Amino acid sequence: MTTFHNFIGGAWVAPLTGEYFENRNPADQQDVIGRFPASGVADVDAAVASAQRGFERWKRTPAPARGDVLRRVGDLMAARKEEIANLMTREMGKPLAETRGDVQEGIDTAYYAATEGRRLFGHTVPSELANKWAMTMRRPIGVCGLITPFNFPMAIPTWKAFPALLCGNSVILKPAEDVPHTATVLVEILLEAGLPPEVIQLVHGMGEVVGKALVEHPQVPVISFTGSTETGRFVGETCGRMHKRLSLEMGGKNAQIVLDDADLDLAVDGVLWGAFGTTGQRCTATSRLILQAGIHDTFVEKLVARAQALVLGDGRVAGHDVGPLVSEASREKVERYVQIGKEQGATLRCGGARATGGALDAGFFFQPTIFTNVTAGSRLEQEEIFGPVLSVIQVATVEQAFAVNNGVRYGLSSSVYTSNVNVAFRALQDLDNGITYVNAPTIGAEAHLPFGGVKETGNGHREGGWEVYEFYSETKVGYVDYSGALQRAQIDNY
Repeated sequence: MTTFHNFIGGAWVAPLTGEYFENRNPADQQDVIGRFPASGVADVDAAVASAQRGFERWKRTPAPARGDVLRRVGDLMAARKEEIANLMTREMGKPLAETRGDVQEGIDTAYYAATEGRRLFGHTVPSELANKWAMTMRRPIGVCGLITPFNFPMAIPTWKAFPALLCGNSVILKPAEDVPHTATVLVEILLEAGLPPEVIQLVHGMGEVVGKALVEHPQVPVISFTGSTETGRFVGETCGRMHKRLSLEMGGKNAQIVLDDADLDLAVDGVLWGAFGTTGQRCTATSRLILQAGIHDTFVEKLVARAQALVLGDGRVAGHDVGPLVSEASREKVERYVQIGKEQGATLRCGGARATGGALDAGFFFQPTIFTNVTAGSRLEQEEIFGPVLSVIQVATVEQAFAVNNGVRYGLSSSVYTSNVNVAFRALQDLDNGITYVNAPTIGAEAHLPFGGVKETGNGHREGGWEVYEFYSETKVGYVDYSGALQRAQIDNY
């Protein structure tokens, strides 16, 4: 069995705890990828000390030169795209078509970040006084603690790390314990591209130990967390008390609305991809399907037939549409929600059980599941499941559809299928989400646009696009008075 290490202090090192955990293929539990450090608080302390040294060097590197490093990172990732996709599928399960896209998201993020090295704009504005110059500039903050989830093992760490590095910060990456191998490869690539070793630290381990220590560390002024709303609440409370800069990206209960005038075949394609892509394990996954009454029955028949035809299996094998859930705990959670749906009177139209037989018995597979007659306000309709379970809610009007969409505590992504341009623009305005798609599924964010949600999905910051560079940097205001005399600004000179 291969033993992997943390990257701390410019070297690959064993955990100070001396403890390890196994990483296994969720499609085949007999396939052991390796053992990874079960790190402790002392490992985090060592990483922070090293990252502080790295920050002092990296912050003085010109931003265009930092961008050059990230451009090389993108080139290296592009050259190894197929290899990385394969190892990602092996450790988290989604099919190669999806992990290739995951790698491409990282490549796109690298190239986008590289260009921002020449675009960390400040402002120059007129002073209210003569012979005085007024301007702003962007400055790095310090050590950034990045806590990332399992479902996008490459894309999400790059969303966080590349902007943080481009802005001149050092980074400590704590990846989800389900996907440690991908994070290890990412750090290897960063080092190969020329990133100074102490600028990046990688600390493997459990969230309740390593993640908690990172969030609570007084010398880590920036935290970016993607995960559950429940964990995010703890992170937010701690960071608020310690006056840390914090970006939270949390849960979703996303809905696709299909109206009577929609292209039904296009909408079926969209909901299949949105609900069952990544086995439903996306924060933007389509968990709710809101159908207008006129097309409800026809649409459900089409959808159920298509869902039952999806092929489950190892994502590295051609022809497999849906991979496993990431863990047994995830599969058990899905099973609990299937039971909740039945108890609350919803109608199970397909799926609802573990997928078994042959090679499927070795992994955490679950049948694509569709419930109809789901009541707005029920637990099945309100709570995040993070699995291949779709709840169908019937509505009479556009107004009712919008109200059902907005009637959850989350607000990440939404989708509406319609041929009415007026309704489409109303959806963009009135759906209470950070992202709304028209005639496209609830998944499919692009690297150069901001990503995030409202309500209990996040705390107002965005990943991706141009806004994230403001999160990882601070505004510094500079004044230069070349008058040669004392001038008193903010005194009533009128």
